[in-house]
Amino acid sequence: MLQRKLFFFSSMESSSSLSFLSQQMPPPVTSRTIIFSSISSCWKQKRPSIQISAVSYRKFIHFALDETKRHTHLAPSPLQERFNSIISMDGEVELQMTSFEAPKIRLLRSLSIETETMQVLDFGVFPKPEYDVPIFCANFFTSGNTNIILLDLNPLHDVINQREYKEKYYKSLMPLGVKYAELLPWGGKLTSESLKFFSPIVLWTKFASSEYKHDVLFSAFMDYYKAWLHLMEGAVEETDPSGIKCNREAQHRYLTWRAEKDLKKGFCLAIMLVSLVLKHTGSWSQSFAKVDWRDPNKGSAEELSLSWNCSTRKQKFSGLLSRVSLRRWDNK
Repeated sequence: MLQRKLFFFSSMESSSSLSFLSQQMPPPVTSRTIIFSSISSCWKQKRPSIQISAVSYRKFIHFALDETKRHTHLAPSPLQERFNSIISMDGEVELQMTSFEAPKIRLLRSLSIETETMQVLDFGVFPKPEYDVPIFCANFFTSGNTNIILLDLNPLHDVINQREYKEKYYKSLMPLGVKYAELLPWGGKLTSESLKFFSPIVLWTKFASSEYKHDVLFSAFMDYYKAWLHLMEGAVEETDPSGIKCNREAQHRYLTWRAEKDLKKGFCLAIMLVSLVLKHTGSWSQSFAKVDWRDPNKGSAEELSLSWNCSTRKQKFSGLLSRVSLRRWDNK
């Protein structure tokens, strides 16, 4: 039995990914439909002992869930019932997923991956389209002494030209952004296209690992998430169908842009993880799932089953898709 570890996911499921942060990764997978592997012959749900690095993003997720429950009622989404925690058979890698809904929240989802040497957090919360509240996103990557961080309340609408929207959601938060911008300095140049999708308080930073820096990051995450929950709690429901459609299309544009950045810029977290943990040759069959809000007028989710034949000879990864089945259901 092959003991193989493989994770795939794209930003169509995540509110965002770190696609624009690096251009030194291998070419991305040509299909954007792959999200993450479900349990198959190379996985088991039993929990063997796993040694986790001193750096862990689990407490970020625990805080967010606990804090959200103080403000609203969370209900597991269909994905939460299907996927929760997966540990590789050798106990070296653990993948944890959460997926919830709430009266004002279209989707709260997180994906964390932890090994002895690498930690990844992809956390996002989408408001329902009846609310024009920004999207909360946190994308953190730690490996060795390297930390790549993106934390933001992504605006649904243009904060450069729509002054009213900017003042509505960000004017009161500017002191918060200034505080953490001083503690977590700007991580480097971004494209003007990328900046259109970020808020005035975005935290984009890179730093060497230290207890102090990770404490600052946790503090920033808590303060930003509390601020987002406060905005969400005070949000007034849109009743005009045209306004609801506008919000839904704004989420759709954001997610589409994130997926396109994954493909064009070459930073596909799936490929990065494959390059780190895939060590053998052979073939296997997996089931994958995704949330892809491609239709701006209707929420939907799909479960995609794939069969792959793969080879990693001479440190090169290649794949051949041999079977596809698709099942779709509404997720309004």
